[in-house]
Amino acid sequence: MRFYHLFLFSFFLFAFSFSISHAQTSGTVIDPCYDNTGYLPGETTAARQARLTNDSTKCAAEVAAAQDQLSSAQAQSRSLQSDINVLSAQIKAAQLKIQQENLIIQTLGQNIDEKSSNIKNIQSSIDQGHQSLSEILIKIYEEGDITLPEVLLSSGSLSDAVSSFDGFLSVQNALASTFNQLRANQAQNQSEKDQLTTQQNKEEDAKAVIMDQQATIKQAQAQKKQLLSVSKENESAYGQLVAERQQKADEIRAALFSLAGGSKAIPFGDAYNYATVVYRATGVPQNFLLAILTQETGIGKNVGTCYLTNTGDGSGVNSKNGSVVANVMKPSRDVQPFLAITSSLGLDYKSIPVSCPQSIGYGGGMGPAQFIASTWSLLIDRLKSVLGISSEPNPWTPLHAFMAAGLYLSDLGAGSSSYSAQKNAACKYYSGHACGYAIGASSYGASVMALANRIQINQIDPLQGL
Repeated sequence: MRFYHLFLFSFFLFAFSFSISHAQTSGTVIDPCYDNTGYLPGETTAARQARLTNDSTKCAAEVAAAQDQLSSAQAQSRSLQSDINVLSAQIKAAQLKIQQENLIIQTLGQNIDEKSSNIKNIQSSIDQGHQSLSEILIKIYEEGDITLPEVLLSSGSLSDAVSSFDGFLSVQNALASTFNQLRANQAQNQSEKDQLTTQQNKEEDAKAVIMDQQATIKQAQAQKKQLLSVSKENESAYGQLVAERQQKADEIRAALFSLAGGSKAIPFGDAYNYATVVYRATGVPQNFLLAILTQETGIGKNVGTCYLTNTGDGSGVNSKNGSVVANVMKPSRDVQPFLAITSSLGLDYKSIPVSCPQSIGYGGGMGPAQFIASTWSLLIDRLKSVLGISSEPNPWTPLHAFMAAGLYLSDLGAGSSSYSAQKNAACKYYSGHACGYAIGASSYGASVMALANRIQINQIDPLQGL
């Protein structure tokens, strides 16, 4: 009998632990954008929160007005002075945007502190509940070997027996009550954690906007300084400057991403145009898509050097040295889809390069986007629809590969304009999980976002307006 109760005690602890771990998987305001974000004399926390929220709303209106001025300046005929006006409006809009995001960060900071404190308090209650639960289960174990007849025979009177039995029932009720309270605390704790994650993502997004705007200001100030220097000389110098910018843009467009395996190179201008088509169809930003494809294959530069030769075990050869390579494809998952794809395109599967396997796992990535055959097969109907084609989409055709990557990344949340959503999409692309849930995923996501920023500043922005 004691063994039975010991088993129940162990089972309750295991079951509860599993359920917990599973649930866890004062002055006059002149300009609100430049107002003091700290506490004013005698100001309460609630009053500060309300003031910051109100200032943020007013500041947003100033930002919108500055954007309108920028758009108006950009619509003017191209001239030296109009270019200077555009840069001045751009700098002002960026400065106001930074102040707006700072207000948002200050507001979020207090919410994050409150959520963190709530989580700490709830976790303390959960820890206390664990202790109470252990004590109750031990009590049940100690008293659980006594049967009702034994209680009656060992009691001096009926009232003593009833008291003992009521005590046992009280322990049982306490057990149920503790279980329910722990479940409620755990649910509340998870809710607080979810809200905290949301607030932290918003803060990360605001900080990313500030960094982008700071880069915009730095670049615009440098260009404005250059234009002001030119204006002191003559308009012909301005014409020379415009010609130099045009030449730089032409060089960026023509920069080639040479493809391995004898495939045709992709000029950056074409790659950007493909990414723009994808953006219009999926909402995935051009710089982000290009960053993912650069991270994965150098936008097609490294599409693979292995060939599938054995459809039975998925092995093949490396074109670099002719050596036999195991695990070029997973036989049960990708070989048959690969054969179907190449056959539908009239290609000889033995002469089509795919990625070689890494130290673990399988290879088989196809084309610039490096989709494995089984995943590509899942996208075929969607690709036909969005591309408006009836023929089979081709993993080695740049536009088809770009669109497939865009559809997949859109499913992962990359269509959002927020930094945190795009970073998490990159992490999921890499590991199947959001950032922080797999080794190396967060660094991969951060690397993609940094690369996306460089592509925007160094390659996309110079193409704008030319």
